[in-house]
Amino acid sequence: MRKIAVVTGTRAEYGLLYWIIKGIHEDPELELQLIVTGMHLSPEFGNTVREIERDGFPVAERVEMLLSSDTEEAIATSMGLGMIGFAKAYERLKPDILLVLGDRFEIFSAVGAAIPFRIPVAHIHGGEATEGAFDEQLRHAITKMSHIHFPAVEDYRKRIIQMGERPQNVYCFGSPAVDNIRRLQLKEKDELYDDLDIPFDRKVGVVTYHPVTLEKDTAEVPILEILKALKKFPDIFWVFTQPNADTGGRIIIKRINEFVDENPNISRVFTSLGQIKYLSLLKYADIMVGNSSSGLVEAPSFELPVVNIGDRQSGRIRAQNVMDVPECKEEDIKNAIDKALSSEFKSTLKGLENPYGKGFASEKIVEKLKTISISKNLIKKSFYEILS
Repeated sequence: MRKIAVVTGTRAEYGLLYWIIKGIHEDPELELQLIVTGMHLSPEFGNTVREIERDGFPVAERVEMLLSSDTEEAIATSMGLGMIGFAKAYERLKPDILLVLGDRFEIFSAVGAAIPFRIPVAHIHGGEATEGAFDEQLRHAITKMSHIHFPAVEDYRKRIIQMGERPQNVYCFGSPAVDNIRRLQLKEKDELYDDLDIPFDRKVGVVTYHPVTLEKDTAEVPILEILKALKKFPDIFWVFTQPNADTGGRIIIKRINEFVDENPNISRVFTSLGQIKYLSLLKYADIMVGNSSSGLVEAPSFELPVVNIGDRQSGRIRAQNVMDVPECKEEDIKNAIDKALSSEFKSTLKGLENPYGKGFASEKIVEKLKTISISKNLIKKSFYEILS
């Protein structure tokens, strides 16, 4: 039986991996080894490991690595603690393949620790660009440490090959994020609004803003500019989801909580909504504001207008639902929200096609993990030269 270790460190990442984890767990030819780390184990971020356990998935290992601080030193130290924890996990579990997703520092630690164990690494969502975050460097480093690649878009497949990875090990199946939209039973609007205590007679905006980690000490000014812009729309009820555990994230959380405390009639904040509630919210919302990748990957499937602020997502492929605001200034954000809410703009999104696929990635990824040959040729990588 082939043992597949899957690492998850955040609520968003777990949501993307859900159908893959489920597919591995239910396949009689595969053994799921679920390794939970990072924000999942932190009470500050909702202790979301409990959601994983409620879904019925056995947790094979918990790797504690996240310090209760978001300074540069704390993040770097957390990465070191993660390397130690993952090394112990691999020694005990002895997986045949390690599956990871994305570009976060927890995943970098997980993949780095796997190298001495000669564990083949399968990486989802490689080849993308997030030029405003150090995740950009981590993602490409993870790609070069990986052996099997599952990019979401054809352009990203080409970029991975451009980085010297062998084409026969790069499989473009789309993003598993879109699978959730196709496969999950989303909530009805009445039920969702009751659950979240959202007024039925108001437009709804979803707000997620993460730190731009390549810019030092810059988290506070942008979030204050965003909040000032949002306050110009008292007819919209703003639903905030908190940022990830990145450098500068805690000041964003503090300012959002202050805004919600001062404006309870137009806003609500949630540490974690879970996939069903979050995607249901995107389905019924009128607009999304911030710099979350979900504005680019999931929102197009709902024809949802997105105001994407700053350069965290610079370089990522986007559909025409995304309106970019390069400078995080109150007036620019306000103008973009006005335009995104206009009937003219919304009419252009009818029949919008999501560039990240049609929702069948997870089954294809599980099948490839089950059938791919694990040989010396897979582990001993050679640089693939593109001949001009």
